[in-house]
Amino acid sequence: MSGNFERRKNKRMGLETRLIMKRLDSQAQPNEVAIEIIDVSKTGIGFNCTVPLEIGAVYEAYLTLWTKETLHTFIEVVRLIPDSETFKYGGIFVGMSEMDSARIQIYGTINDDM
Repeated sequence: MSGNFERRKNKRMGLETRLIMKRLDSQAQPNEVAIEIIDVSKTGIGFNCTVPLEIGAVYEAYLTLWTKETLHTFIEVVRLIPDSETFKYGGIFVGMSEMDSARIQIYGTINDDM
């Protein structure tokens, strides 16, 4: 039996980009946080952040794609892996349109062919 317990339904891809997130479910002044994207699929995102975020919280995000277009989306943080210098998070897209999901999936197809 393999030690790989892959639970993802969609292939994950890395993008060289950053995004800004603002917490939505708080009355506090919005705090923008730059993050480093590790990987992204049409349903979710993995990223590093130097600021602690809350599991279950929903953040507004502006994801800049390889084509330089920006997708406005919402991300629910579902996983946290503390690291010595940063926090590694996993999140799922909430309410992302099929068109925007397809844009991310197209990148995966192009990336596979290269």
